[in-house]
Amino acid sequence: MKTRQQIYGQEAAGILRDVSMYRVLAREQLLRLYPGKRDKVEKLLTHLVRQGRIFHDKAADLYCASEDSAESIDRGLLAAVWVLVDFISQVEYHSACDFPGKIMFFADGEIYEIVPISVGQEALVSQLLTTGPKDPPKYIVLIDKPEQIAELQIPNASGYCTVSDDGTVQYYQKE
Repeated sequence: MKTRQQIYGQEAAGILRDVSMYRVLAREQLLRLYPGKRDKVEKLLTHLVRQGRIFHDKAADLYCASEDSAESIDRGLLAAVWVLVDFISQVEYHSACDFPGKIMFFADGEIYEIVPISVGQEALVSQLLTTGPKDPPKYIVLIDKPEQIAELQIPNASGYCTVSDDGTVQYYQKE
């Protein structure tokens, strides 16, 4: 007979890692990070909140690493997680990363970095990514609006996307 630890241990550790690393995640993001395990993840979220290991902002339906995390949400990171969950079936590993990117992940033998660019940051981030590493990852550029694409000159950009408030991701290619 399997113990609770054997049944739920890997997912519980993963949820704790994800919430700690990304600081704030929506319920639907957490459920989509573990495809095919929706019921198990729902039970674990309830259990981890009850234990005080993570915190739940019921009004916004956000799970947080600390009680005050929901007050200082990194909107770029939250949007980048929506992009990540779109690729989760192909993802072998994912992690938060340094500016200008928010998330890096390995999928299909490639390294990808999700880079959010707010309106007005196009020139700065384009310059940073142009003078970046010798062998850069593939960039998925998260923008506020499609009109920004024309202002961006990013080598190794795999594509561009926007994320709506409900987490829907819309993808674009530069022509």
